[in-house]
Amino acid sequence: MSRKVEQSRKLQKRAEMMIPGGVNSPVRAFRAVGGDPPFVVRGRASHIFDADGNEYIDYIGSWGPLILGHAAPMVIEALGAALRNGTSFGASTPAEADLAELVLSAFPHLQKVRFVSSGTEATMSAIRLARAYTKRKYIVKFEGCYHGHADALLVKAGSGVATLGIPGSAGVPEEFTQFTLALPYNDTDALEEAFQKFKQQIACVIIEPVVGNMGCVPPARGYLEAVRAVTSNNAALLIFDEVMTGFRLAFGGAQELYAIKPDLTTMGKIIGGGLPVGAYGGPTEIMDLVAPLGPMYQAGTLSGNPLAMAAGYAQLRYLKEHKEIYARLDKLSGELVAGVAAAAKSASVPMTTNRVGSMFTWFFTPGPVTDWESASKSDTEAFGRFFRNMLEGGIYLPPSQYEAAFLSAAHTEEDITKTIAAAKQAFAMVAA
Repeated sequence: MSRKVEQSRKLQKRAEMMIPGGVNSPVRAFRAVGGDPPFVVRGRASHIFDADGNEYIDYIGSWGPLILGHAAPMVIEALGAALRNGTSFGASTPAEADLAELVLSAFPHLQKVRFVSSGTEATMSAIRLARAYTKRKYIVKFEGCYHGHADALLVKAGSGVATLGIPGSAGVPEEFTQFTLALPYNDTDALEEAFQKFKQQIACVIIEPVVGNMGCVPPARGYLEAVRAVTSNNAALLIFDEVMTGFRLAFGGAQELYAIKPDLTTMGKIIGGGLPVGAYGGPTEIMDLVAPLGPMYQAGTLSGNPLAMAAGYAQLRYLKEHKEIYARLDKLSGELVAGVAAAAKSASVPMTTNRVGSMFTWFFTPGPVTDWESASKSDTEAFGRFFRNMLEGGIYLPPSQYEAAFLSAAHTEEDITKTIAAAKQAFAMVAA
């Protein structure tokens, strides 16, 4: 494939005149990988198409939520039907309860759920709720984990923050983060020490049960069980940030996969079929503290937007009725990750692969990746060369070493074969 870039380059320059960096989310700027970012104009199944007419096999899927692929027919049909009735009302609609019932059916500990407009809003609200419930100030997060861009959470975050090499963020006063404790992921001792030092002061622990924002990093054996035990023993709430993993690793998310029951769960775009949406939920005792029933205030004009509710209901209902999708996703993802790893080995390119279900990362480092410290040892320049060569070969990967990639149910065996073949060529050029 000889990739054309003229139209995308023009669109980028135009956007830069009006939008910071020409993008509305930093990782799209390709600063970490170099080259010209494509301007996508259409998606179909497992493929996307840019303004220059280039076609790519897509392993981003809008950063995870498009588990059924682009323009999934049942989602588009539901969205079209809802759209004909109007886009937003600022009032309650029947679709909100329909989707709530479906979400609650997937997570045993959830008795009530509140819809919001983004994952950032969901995690921010869940932490506020945890503080209201426990009447404590401190929160624990983990290095390299990204829970949105709320001020208190931009402490040793991963994802775009790691990609740009920013330790936190300008504009966030130290006073806003003084009650945030950032600990190494997969380190039980560090967690126990924090609870010893801040006895009866920690409101909650928020964790990505499978990290996606420093690349895919799974929990060590017994780690989530230990986190659950420590929080329970210290009367702190455990929040599972399942914005990426919910309905992705299993219908009931990572908590179904690992058989762990958190106190609160946050979710994101997948419950809206890829539209802007988020949610947080938990037991009635905790959720009834949320306004209008309780003193914890949170509101949003577009919360429960009818378009997102309709698209999300169609997608989740399909997943519930076709749970065999998860086994197929696991199988194809395994073939893809192993095939690319074998190609790297043949080319003598140092690589570590991490995968949980259909969520994965190829780290350009020889050692195991278990936390942010080990992930940060990756050769980002080598990754950038690999990324650019894959893009030339018609493969669209996350434009950062520190982002997870995703497979969808729309990907085919042919897609996998083509991707592995493109990787062989890319590694040959990386190693040259």
